[in-house]
Amino acid sequence: MPDLIFMRNLTCVLIFVAAFFLCSCEGKLIAEKKDLLTQILAKGELIVLTTNEPTTYYFDRDNNPAGPEYEMTRSFAESIGVVVRFRVYSSVQEIFQALREGEGHIAAAGITVTEDRLAEFDFGAVYQTVSEQLVCHRNGKYIIRPEDLQKLEIVVPASSSYIDTLTGYLEAYPDLTWQVDEHLLPAQLMEKVWNGEIECTVCDSTIVDINRRYFPELAVKYNLAEESQLAWMFQKKNASLLQAAIEQWFVGFKESGEFALMQEKYYGYIEVFDYVDVRAFRRRIKQRYLKYNDMFMAAAEANDLPVSLLAALSYQESHWNPRAKSPTGVRGMMMLTQPVAKSYGVTSRLDPESNIHAGAKHFSRMKKRIGLDVPEPIRTWLALAAYNVGFGHFRDAQKLAVRHGRNPNCWVTLKEILPQLSQKEYYSTLLYGYARGNEPVRYVTRVRDYRDMFEQFIVNDELEEE
Repeated sequence: MPDLIFMRNLTCVLIFVAAFFLCSCEGKLIAEKKDLLTQILAKGELIVLTTNEPTTYYFDRDNNPAGPEYEMTRSFAESIGVVVRFRVYSSVQEIFQALREGEGHIAAAGITVTEDRLAEFDFGAVYQTVSEQLVCHRNGKYIIRPEDLQKLEIVVPASSSYIDTLTGYLEAYPDLTWQVDEHLLPAQLMEKVWNGEIECTVCDSTIVDINRRYFPELAVKYNLAEESQLAWMFQKKNASLLQAAIEQWFVGFKESGEFALMQEKYYGYIEVFDYVDVRAFRRRIKQRYLKYNDMFMAAAEANDLPVSLLAALSYQESHWNPRAKSPTGVRGMMMLTQPVAKSYGVTSRLDPESNIHAGAKHFSRMKKRIGLDVPEPIRTWLALAAYNVGFGHFRDAQKLAVRHGRNPNCWVTLKEILPQLSQKEYYSTLLYGYARGNEPVRYVTRVRDYRDMFEQFIVNDELEEE
């Protein structure tokens, strides 16, 4: 990794030096001196224009900046040896205008590459492909054929690629209409659909996947466009060196595995949407969880764990049912085996308080056994897998990863390796033998999903008694 970063830096420095010192026959600097990359390097700062959304840039539960665009732009800035500064806008339309007026160097806000935009701006490497989806209330009209779109009230954000997509339908379906909202972002329009204030909107599939879990009555009624490409956008004038530097950085970002880690961090826990499960989870927060909130708070604090993680772990195990029992004999809120319960002094696994505290201690011990040198949140994900499959099987999976020449402390790797524990060619060579290796992968995904929804409900005060 250090060598890769060094080569990126060295290449960019050489580009800068070449641009600075090449002169015309009159002794004046050639046009590349004014290239955006030259300006960024000279200033020592990359100014990024973005929006405040889960798919772009936001502050996490610890008030630290986060988001896919944050991770990527920070990595690019580091690769050319500058710091990054973000300017946050309320809409894509505002970002476009700010870019035109030179208020920043690049726009990084999940921006789709379109022909109209290419006529005015340049783009960096395509980093993600999404679908553009029509989102309406699940009880709304059925949309079977594209001509059914003509029946709808559709509202889309101003300056969005969705306008271009809808315009493409007009020739065949001239009665299709839509309204443009000058102020709201796609996720905010989705909430208006959920509240019944508007009938439908259009969003990227990534935005839909994240927000649909918070607004479960929403439904994807139609895929308007497949394979829309997202990329950073910047002014067309004098941007050739910047464009080349971004493309070179992105090659290294993918080859190093950093891109896969980022995708896993922000999208890896989102499964196929399950309306019934999400509704049940929200209902059980009030019907079941609130009775045990103080117990979870105390156990989380005693073991230095986020209460949202502990609550999500317990929901995945027992749906917060203190009398839960599995066919294998594990019991209670945290579904403890008899030996584990005994090791933590639990005399009755049906007692919710002692069960929750023992489960919290057991999970905390798993995290310590994973190793303090493994960074968060990866250490938590690995500990969740070990909690589910057992530490012996987990170590077997790590050994398999090493055999394959992979990093045994990387969740992206373990997600691929764990299912091999159920394949005879692999488990027959391991100390602890067969295990249902797909189960811990799904387990980690579900816990992460429940935790994310739980935290959103806390923000929206849904933990209060009605």
